Amino acid sequence: MSPTRQPGDPSPLRAPLFFAILALLILLEGLTTGWNSALGILNMGLISAIMALGINLQWGTAGLFNAGAMGFLALGGLAPVLISMPPTPGAFAAGGMGILTAFVVATIALVLSVVTWRRMPKGRARGLAVTAILLVGFFVYRALFDPAVTAIEAINPSAAGNLGGLGLPTLISWPVGALLAAGAAWLVGKTALGLRSDYLAIATLGIAEIIVAVLKNEQWLDRGVLNVNGIPRPWPVPYEIDLQARPGFAEKAQAWGLDPTLASTLLVKLAFLALFIVVILLLIWASEMALKSPWGRMMHAIRDNETSAAAMGKNITRRHLQIFVLGSAVIGLAGAMMISLDGQMTPSSYNPLRYTFLILVMVVVGGSGSNWGSVLGGVLIWYLWVKAGDWGPEIMQAVMGPLPEGDFKTHMINSAAHMRMLLMGILLLVVLRFSPRGLLPEK
Repeated sequence: MSPTRQPGDPSPLRAPLFFAILALLILLEGLTTGWNSALGILNMGLISAIMALGINLQWGTAGLFNAGAMGFLALGGLAPVLISMPPTPGAFAAGGMGILTAFVVATIALVLSVVTWRRMPKGRARGLAVTAILLVGFFVYRALFDPAVTAIEAINPSAAGNLGGLGLPTLISWPVGALLAAGAAWLVGKTALGLRSDYLAIATLGIAEIIVAVLKNEQWLDRGVLNVNGIPRPWPVPYEIDLQARPGFAEKAQAWGLDPTLASTLLVKLAFLALFIVVILLLIWASEMALKSPWGRMMHAIRDNETSAAAMGKNITRRHLQIFVLGSAVIGLAGAMMISLDGQMTPSSYNPLRYTFLILVMVVVGGSGSNWGSVLGGVLIWYLWVKAGDWGPEIMQAVMGPLPEGDFKTHMINSAAHMRMLLMGILLLVVLRFSPRGLLPEK
């Protein structure tokens, strides 16, 4: 045995083998279904892997069970809308200052209530004073906020009805998305990280639902359920129509045996793929360096035994807040990248099954505490999730074919879409039975 390996460590050939199998699956998808489908799965799989890296920082490194990844992802997705979209003409003049003033009033009311609570002696008078401050602040806030929102939403409501963005490059929105998620995580962590793990999961799940509900209903911010379309792409990703208009592009595509439209689509997806690979490699490098540092060893010590770490003078709550904010920032970054890939913001598409629990499955299957395991789990689980939607109806038709026509057969065929959940459950059980630490376990 090599002196650097410990008993129970995975074989050094395990990671290359699993990644080779994953590459073979993507290759087979390209050869059978088409490269457009294969690149689409791979791009979204890499974004899912970045989400898994964020959850892995929290769960695998610190043992924090965050059931609200969907909320931080949605906040990250808001960043391209606020940063990259052009401003709506006349919207800020109509109500922008009113909204800013309302937020300033709300902030002052909250600060005054906190200061009053801390400085006044305990008693009924303190409670009444804080209540009065909050009530006055609320009514002043609504008096400023409501007319401003009405004025903004009245501006070209069929196509806009919101403030719009700053018109800056989309790449700038990616770190901004991480900052938005990190700020929300700090606020959540200051109040929820003192809870037990089960209560923390419930709290984060509820907060995520609140965030998504706000995005669905605040039309002045992101058009709500009307969606924001045409979000600019990040540099250097081109548009298909621009590629097709380039002199000689059609001839080069045909020389490769490709339709020019398909060739432009593949080039765009390859450009996104290159960007995503750069981002994920930087994240893995930063995560590995952090975890190998004294800070990373301290986080592992806290995860493994909080009591012993506290006895050594470590501030458990503060360290949990740090890792919670960092992990949420990574999730927010993935949210901004996903919206840039889709080109639209659709708040109604966020659901816990896809954007919270499926990400947890990716971390568990890949290997909790392993960064490369999160990448493997993210791409592999997304591939199986997509393909199960294709395989499900075919498998069910084959199984139900010999049976006579009737309500049972009709019901089973119509329920074929649920094969995704069945496959995820079976896969999770198999991995937990035969490799409880995941496919690429932590060393």
